[in-house]
Amino acid sequence: MQIKFRAISLSHKTAPVQIRELISLDEQSIQRILLKLKEFFSLSDALIISTCNRTEVYYGHELDLSTEIIKLVGLERGMTDVVNYLEYFKVIDDDLEAINHLFRVSMGLEAQVVGDIQISNQVKRAYQTAADMELAGPFLHRLMHTIFFTNKRIVQETAFRDGAASLSYATIELIESLTSNTYQPRVLLIGVGEIGEDVAKNMVYLPEAQVKITNRTQSRAEEIAAPLGFEVVPFDQCTQAMEEADVIVCSIMKNEPFITKELVRKFEIPSYKLFVDLSVPRSIETSIEDVPGVILYNVDNIRSKASEALEKRLAAIPQVESIIGESIEEFQNWKKEMMVSPTINKLKQSLEQIRQEELSRYLKNVGEKEYVLIDKITKSMMQKILKVPVVQLRAACKRDQAEEMIEIITDLFDLEKVTAEK
Repeated sequence: MQIKFRAISLSHKTAPVQIRELISLDEQSIQRILLKLKEFFSLSDALIISTCNRTEVYYGHELDLSTEIIKLVGLERGMTDVVNYLEYFKVIDDDLEAINHLFRVSMGLEAQVVGDIQISNQVKRAYQTAADMELAGPFLHRLMHTIFFTNKRIVQETAFRDGAASLSYATIELIESLTSNTYQPRVLLIGVGEIGEDVAKNMVYLPEAQVKITNRTQSRAEEIAAPLGFEVVPFDQCTQAMEEADVIVCSIMKNEPFITKELVRKFEIPSYKLFVDLSVPRSIETSIEDVPGVILYNVDNIRSKASEALEKRLAAIPQVESIIGESIEEFQNWKKEMMVSPTINKLKQSLEQIRQEELSRYLKNVGEKEYVLIDKITKSMMQKILKVPVVQLRAACKRDQAEEMIEIITDLFDLEKVTAEK
């Protein structure tokens, strides 16, 4: 049975944030699931991507393992009822469609903010994890390096990555819009992980804002704030800083809400207080909106305004898709060659076995010179015999008829029997 590349996807296109945060996986969880996939299903290729917008599993296997894998994810998240959430998962069982989906995700075509650069780095980390776990075989290695090369082409040849139309910049645009009537709005950024750091760097587009940063690890906050000229607030003074701020952007990893309605109710809010929750799982209770003057946005309802950068990216999509198409075609040609390689090797081994047996049978008493000559002649004959089926196999690849030709040659030369006897 042919091994197929498959994908399981739960994303902002199929599930709301409250479902995505239930399924979201950290690095340790990803490693544990990969280990189970390796042990339970003997996978040689598996990749898990988990971000605020998606949790996806890519794998190569003869069978559709989607339900079993979703159950593994559920067990890792402590969900005994994960089967009730199957409707939120998109299962991609077609090899070419799964490959195309991974390309589109990696380039940012499937991102909530089109062209978001962060997904490229997240995919690289996912690949590194798979490689470290020895779950990146020749197929996945070749596929990922083709994706990385394609990403470089898109950066060099298109305007798709021009400007700052990422999720982080969408947050800046939102803040700018809602604080347009506020003189020198006070902004507090809580958490400087990957998204938080990107938001901080984009704060330069709010030149009038007074920005403060706080983080559990203060040295990390100081590292980000220093070159940007922002003030660092000790994490134990976070509550006071929240009360003073007009805008609170929270990007902090926590299993339970960090900012609660009970906490916000204690604040004096003379006009308004904007909260932006960029965390998955969410770190701000949605009920804080019940408090007068409070405005709350999360990753699902942040939308970038029609900026020039975004327009350029949207206009570049056909060019990006064309480059992806070229890369996939090149990868598919390599994949077809890989598909026939085992048959070519079996055929070579089969003929070489016959040649060696016949040499042993008839050349027991010949001299060294004669043996060398006959060995050379029979090798040359074997290469000529191999030439036609090898050419036919490679031609069949281009016609998408490789499987039929593999079957014909296997039967014709009895390759299964020869391999079994060896």
